[in-house]
Amino acid sequence: MGFTREELESFRDATVPDLIGPGLRLLFVGINPGLWTAATQTHFAHPGNRFYPALLKAGVIGWEIDRSGGFTEHDRNRLIARGIGITNLVERATARAGELAPAEFRAGRHRLETLVAQRSPVVVAVAGVTAYRSAFSRPNAKLGRQAEGLGEAELWAVPNPSGLNAHETTDSLARWYRKVGRAAGLVPRT
Repeated sequence: MGFTREELESFRDATVPDLIGPGLRLLFVGINPGLWTAATQTHFAHPGNRFYPALLKAGVIGWEIDRSGGFTEHDRNRLIARGIGITNLVERATARAGELAPAEFRAGRHRLETLVAQRSPVVVAVAGVTAYRSAFSRPNAKLGRQAEGLGEAELWAVPNPSGLNAHETTDSLARWYRKVGRAAGLVPRT
């Protein structure tokens, strides 16, 4: 499936529903939906995004997901049954995260706090340390588990899987995602 630039632009400011079900263990938090994600209504959907290949390599999921044309209902159900959820700090779709205002990140943090209080995940993993720094007013935060939690959940900052984050590879992303998968009890400790 492909889109023209004009088709993608028509999804600017669209939203994508959270992927969350009962028994939530690991909540991944993206920065905001990209236009491809909004077009397919599937989180981390752009063909250049390494999120799902890294989850598979990390052992967080045990099946391949072809998300470029949108999730199947089977994919959604399997992720939910596995205890994996996905949301975003900022709900509106843009072509680049750089289009977002700092106030949107702070508002996103408050929405995330409410969501976590309602759904009680074991681990919350924000995919993007720069977004984490902005949303949580922690300008010097590093990747990894954060000293403060979010409600009762462990709070982590992990690398953003976007293809634009060129210094990360599927392998390096998988190492981080394995850590949060272990913390959430989804990946056995070896």
